[in-house]
Amino acid sequence: MALEIVRIPALSDNYIWLIHDKRADKTAVVDPGVAAPVLEELKLRGWKLNAILNTHWHPDHTGGNAQLKAETGAVIIAPSGEGTRIPGADWLAGSNNKIKVGQHVAQVVDVPGHTAGHIAFHFASEGIIFVGDTLFAMGCGRLFEGTAEQMFRNMRYFATLPPETKVYCAHEYTQANGRFALSVEPENESLRLRMAEVDSAREAGEPTVPTTIGAELATNPFLRAESVEQLAERRAAKDVF
Repeated sequence: MALEIVRIPALSDNYIWLIHDKRADKTAVVDPGVAAPVLEELKLRGWKLNAILNTHWHPDHTGGNAQLKAETGAVIIAPSGEGTRIPGADWLAGSNNKIKVGQHVAQVVDVPGHTAGHIAFHFASEGIIFVGDTLFAMGCGRLFEGTAEQMFRNMRYFATLPPETKVYCAHEYTQANGRFALSVEPENESLRLRMAEVDSAREAGEPTVPTTIGAELATNPFLRAESVEQLAERRAAKDVF
């Protein structure tokens, strides 16, 4: 039975993701920046929270940890390289680890760059990956603590995944990312078509994520970068776009 995934909009443009295994009645939450909407969704659905999965330490991804742990008893699983920056972490995870949500297993993937210890959770059998602030729809995370070399390696890893893999990122940045992408590749017909769809969706108040690896391979200027230098140039340009 497939995982049930629920999108919870939070703060100004964050997405918190609930993951539920119906058969095992187990639930995890990815990057809860705030607790209240998560608790509300859990109550609405009659689910008990078992685990909190953090991709990195930034407060808009961990701000709800303490309250959720206090009210549900959920364990906090945090990046092994950032455990001291995530209060209350119960278990530290890196690329040698797997985590389970019910009967569903995710490989932990080290994807530093946005932060020094950023991780992702790849449920390969389900064809889904939770990437935090590393890969966005038509974008990638800012290099706050890491390097362009690290981010380029991340992009090469993502590019190896099956194109139908669903990518669950943590922000609704697609429209702004797409405008930058068009400045890089104005003749990319796939990109122009996608931006028309994105603009229509946002005008209707609809979300644009999850995305897929296939869509990103066709339209994401960072996933399409051919070298570290090209990615670095594009990231620097995006920072001031």
